[in-house]
Amino acid sequence: MNWVAPIKDDETLQKFRDALRSVDDKYYILFEIGIGTGLQLQDILQFRVKDVRDKDKLIAVIGTRQIEQSFPLKEELQAVISDFIDGRDDDEYLITGYASTHKPLSREQAYRIFKQTGNRIGLKSIGTQTMRKTFAWRYYKETGDIQYIQNLLNHASPNITFRYIGEKPNIRVIYDKITDDGNQKAMEYLLTDKKGVEDIDAIIHELKQIRRKLTGKRQSLPYYGRVDTLLEQMHDTLRDFNQTH
Repeated sequence: MNWVAPIKDDETLQKFRDALRSVDDKYYILFEIGIGTGLQLQDILQFRVKDVRDKDKLIAVIGTRQIEQSFPLKEELQAVISDFIDGRDDDEYLITGYASTHKPLSREQAYRIFKQTGNRIGLKSIGTQTMRKTFAWRYYKETGDIQYIQNLLNHASPNITFRYIGEKPNIRVIYDKITDDGNQKAMEYLLTDKKGVEDIDAIIHELKQIRRKLTGKRQSLPYYGRVDTLLEQMHDTLRDFNQTH
């Protein structure tokens, strides 16, 4: 399965929007709600016509922590939605499947269209999770608040959230957000049966394997790029670690 990534540049984002509109406005509307609210696909597919009729913003309650997120609807999107729902009953599902049914669009069909549309414009790492990841990445870039996104997505740690949005972890942010309870759990894990020492030894073993390959026969060209990136990240992480202690 291909890794699904957020769309990080405005030009590509607009191309994908336009490509979805060329398929059907419902996919464009679905995508805009997704990147605007951070809702899961299955939650967006439960929207009814009355939830968007004559609205200039959507109020979404997200995740197990029931965090409220407000998404202003731009005038252009309001106009598309208005035309899309014209003549439809309030209680109909907003995004339906085939024209002959009033059932909501299936997740499989949504994924298929997103994937096909992404391929058409040269985007390979596209799926329905692209909506939520793009929302999370844009929010983080605008605010720098990784903890809000972590709570919204119910992730166990900021590190998981950084990986989710395809960003290099900000180690200082992660350190600052660790609670006393988190530190206590970390201590218990690291000291019980010498788990911390075992983890360090495992990392040293992997690094020795890499060193052995670097001093042995030539590897494929991409291998050296991966090693260089790994070492650069490790240097940065260790530097940040040492500066905070």
